[in-house]
Amino acid sequence: MKFDEKLIETYLRKWQEILRLKDWDIKYETVKTEWRKTGDIKIDMTDRKAILLINIQNPKQDNLEALIIHELLHLKVWGMDQMIEQLIYSVFGQDENDPKFDFAYTQFMQVLEPTVEDLAKSFLTLGGENKEISFGRVQKQVDKELLKGEN
Repeated sequence: MKFDEKLIETYLRKWQEILRLKDWDIKYETVKTEWRKTGDIKIDMTDRKAILLINIQNPKQDNLEALIIHELLHLKVWGMDQMIEQLIYSVFGQDENDPKFDFAYTQFMQVLEPTVEDLAKSFLTLGGENKEISFGRVQKQVDKELLKGEN
């Protein structure tokens, strides 16, 4: 499935307003090459600017609105995210091969991502046009396994 580029701007402005991010300058760029992510957001907190990256070529989920909400929520919690990362760095250093650092950072990410996703699903339920939850990656796993079973 490919995303409709026309809807990106519509959803971005809608959710920028709802999430009270109007004081941010936010633009989007589409990714049309092979990329491991469906979306990402790059943030400059000092200038209150952000660029939303959207994989329109090969997204891993099929609900564009949910994706935009998810990435904008990362912007909303960015300050807390960075504070916790700095705490991890100050306590455990930044050696990714250190098991203590790896444990702390992994635990943080395993709390951050599901929390942002739960919030995104909640907002989608309350105000989304397409309230359908994307099963993306897990559906691909099921399809692949069931396809193998047929051979």
